[in-house]
Amino acid sequence: QVQLVESGGGLVQAGGSLRLSCAASGRTFSNYAMGWFRQAPGKEREFVAAISKTGGSTYYADSVKGRFTISRDNAKNTVYLQMNSLKPEDTAVYYCAASLTYGTWYPADFRSWGQGTQVTVSS
Repeated sequence: QVQLVESGGGLVQAGGSLRLSCAASGRTFSNYAMGWFRQAPGKEREFVAAISKTGGSTYYADSVKGRFTISRDNAKNTVYLQMNSLKPEDTAVYYCAASLTYGTWYPADFRSWGQGTQVTVSS
C-alpha cells in the first residue's frame, strides 16, 4: 500500500485560504486515484474531493464546489487541496486517501489513509 502524510492545516479566519498537501510514498503514486475527506467532531467522515490517476478528472462535494480545488503532481508524488473562501463549517480533520479506482466517493473504497491534518476556521 501507499503511505500518505498530510500537511498544511492550521487556524484561519472565515474567508481565508489554506493549501493542504499530501505526500505519498511506498508505491507508484500514479497508479492511484486520490481523494480528500474530512471529519468534524461528532460527525461521520465525509467526501470532499477526488482526482483521477492522471489528474484529468476531478469531482467535488456540493458543499465545497467552487471554493476548493484538488490537484496532483505525479512527479512529486503529491496531491493538493486548495481551499478558498473558508467557512466555519469547513472546520474538521482533513484526510487524504488513495484508491485503485476513480469514480467512487465512499471512504470504504479507499484503501490507504493519512493521519489527518486539523483545519480550524474561526468566525
